[in-house]
Amino acid sequence: MSYLGVGVSPGNVPVYHGTNLKVLDRKVRVTELVLRCLICGFSVLAAVLVGTDTQVKEIFTIQKAARFTEMKALVFLVVANGIAAAYSLVQAARCVVGMVRASVLSSKPLALAIFSADQALAYLNVAAVGAAAQSAVFAKLGQRQLQWMVICNMYGKFCNQVGEGIAVALLVCILMVVLSSISAFGLFRLHGGSKAKSSSGW
Repeated sequence: MSYLGVGVSPGNVPVYHGTNLKVLDRKVRVTELVLRCLICGFSVLAAVLVGTDTQVKEIFTIQKAARFTEMKALVFLVVANGIAAAYSLVQAARCVVGMVRASVLSSKPLALAIFSADQALAYLNVAAVGAAAQSAVFAKLGQRQLQWMVICNMYGKFCNQVGEGIAVALLVCILMVVLSSISAFGLFRLHGGSKAKSSSGW
């Protein structure tokens, strides 16, 4: 039977589309791997910038050290980025194994678990960055109504490095939002595939 006058069987058409889907799936997996590696690296960088930041000031012969442990919001930021780095490393390893084996994620429970974990981690880091940024504003500008003094006038180096850490953590949050979209695509692709199979059975 001819197809558009060139003698091509209609049965060959799904094979062509299947190849396109494999190419698209490979591109998505490579993008996911790159994003997870970037998140892992930037999360470690943010945690190191904030966690190792310290500055000692001598006030009336008394030495006072500024550390991230003095502010609970910064502790939260370091912990959140540490969790993000560890989780991203595990997921990156899963992506590498999947690419080496040339396997496609076909388990709906696993896809749902990855999507939920990505969403939870994104919300966790957004909350951590928000809390740290608010504390940084108080440290930079103070609060006269509550008689909170401006800390950054005395600990300028400490505040600058914390600001760099918060900026890197904000970049991590943006990458996580993009990654969550990719996880959602993978999950909904499986649900779309199951619906297509059920409708073709009729």
